[in-house]
Amino acid sequence: MFSYKPLKRLLVEKEMSKTEFMNYMGFSSSTTAKIWKNENVALSILDDICNKLECKISDVIEHIPSDDYIDEDGRYVLKIKDNVQK
Repeated sequence: MFSYKPLKRLLVEKEMSKTEFMNYMGFSSSTTAKIWKNENVALSILDDICNKLECKISDVIEHIPSDDYIDEDGRYVLKIKDNVQK
């Protein structure tokens, strides 16, 4: 899963509201809503954000690992499910 929490923190630092961000970027309300709900947006949108806000991608989005890929020690692993038919 991905989170736009870093972007929200950046906007607080810049004292920019959600509406100001939407207008500054020229985004539709649906694109802005997708960002606020941590939904997928096109890479071109992320590129536009980085360019206009003069920031890195890590200032915009972060990866939140799924429990399916973390072991009990917090390490990334790939768990393969057994799909054997009986």
